[in-house]
Amino acid sequence: MSLNAIQWDLIRRHVGPFVFCLTTILFLLVMQFLILYLDKIVGKGLETGVILELILTQVPAMLVLAVPMSVLVATLIAYGRFAEQNELTAVKAAGVSPWKLIQPVFAIAVGVSLIMAWFGNWVLPEANFRSKSLFIDIRMAKPGFDLKANTFYDGMSGYTFLVRRLSAESDTLHEVTLFQDPTENREQAVISADWGLLTTIAGSSLLQLSLYDGSVMRYLGHRTETDPRVEETQFREYRIRFDLRDLSFSRTNPDLRQRDDRTMSAQAMSAVRDSLRRIIAEDRDYQFSLQPMLVLQKPMPGLPDTVSPTYTLERRVYGTDPPRQTAFVSLNRLQNVQEQRYAIQQASYMIHDAEANLESIRSSTQWRIERMAQFMVEIHKKLALPVACAVFVILGAPLGMLIRKGNLGFHTVLSAILFTFYWISIIQGEKLGDRLIVPPVIGMWFGNVVMLALGMVLLYRLSTERRAKDLIRA
Repeated sequence: MSLNAIQWDLIRRHVGPFVFCLTTILFLLVMQFLILYLDKIVGKGLETGVILELILTQVPAMLVLAVPMSVLVATLIAYGRFAEQNELTAVKAAGVSPWKLIQPVFAIAVGVSLIMAWFGNWVLPEANFRSKSLFIDIRMAKPGFDLKANTFYDGMSGYTFLVRRLSAESDTLHEVTLFQDPTENREQAVISADWGLLTTIAGSSLLQLSLYDGSVMRYLGHRTETDPRVEETQFREYRIRFDLRDLSFSRTNPDLRQRDDRTMSAQAMSAVRDSLRRIIAEDRDYQFSLQPMLVLQKPMPGLPDTVSPTYTLERRVYGTDPPRQTAFVSLNRLQNVQEQRYAIQQASYMIHDAEANLESIRSSTQWRIERMAQFMVEIHKKLALPVACAVFVILGAPLGMLIRKGNLGFHTVLSAILFTFYWISIIQGEKLGDRLIVPPVIGMWFGNVVMLALGMVLLYRLSTERRAKDLIRA
């Protein structure tokens, strides 16, 4: 069999495991998403299409993780089976380098990396933006009327509920308290009842709450500053109706919402980063231009004490007490001690204002620097994850040939361990980069460099039959 035929055979061996692993990982990630957010979706009265849209907008983020891991699993299985069937031994006996077997798969992985880089820069931000907007719409949709005992519930507009006990077999509420918000047509009130009953009015979207044996305390304002006016009314039955249409889900225009680093392309983040850098430079220039409007000059050696002050003070005659001699020329030039005190007071105010301005600039500059770091972390992340597809081929091919096993379960577990390490390095690198503990480039590329170094060592071991310590000695 020729080398080209062997290379094409290795490529074909990747297809099945890659598709199977990609499908399985996507299914598991979708199930994980549903488990985590099921309670936030169910009970909202959402249409099936909205739920499907929400899931579909999550798929791009799942693909960014699933594709590199699927490449790793497929590479381990394909080359593991190749070595397990002693084909590697025959190929090496014919003088063919293992790198020749890896080259075509590596070239395809580079192509996949380029596609995923484009996908992560243009498709993923839009999907994240749509998903974020849809989640906000769902959260803003007021939840269903799911009262819980001893828990405040503010899902109905203008009212806050507190129910001490609920009947499991009926819609009866016991020891009910309603806090009614004030509007143009009603006063603020607290409605209490021994028990109540929830009923739906047939043929309408109205829900009726019937309260029995209670009282209404209305706040009527203040007769005086310390004497509030409260009116209490007893009742045997009190009815309130709610419009359930207020609880329905509604869509808003996502373009009206602001984007963050997860919903922006690398080009957009670079533009914002340049704007932040320019603002920091402008703040720095302004910081050095801050000076008090009044300068109390100390006399310079060799100069007469009659030198005029750089800044003059408006004349304010507060008294006739003679001025006191001080170490400051500006104070000594004033006519009386009252003007000296006024000058010191004004100088103190100006210094405090300058300190407040400097602190404000420092805080805003620190925030902008952290924001720039977050953008750089996300930019490097958009590149590091796609490049992992090519890195995993360099790692997975020699590792699979050295292990000499083609078992799917074994390589899936091994891939999970390797990818877990890689993903932890990405997560921790992102946190450290966002907090300015490490540069963003180190935080995001550390996992790739470690995996690539390990793959190069294994490839050296496979190609030369020498161990890593031999490489160090050489």
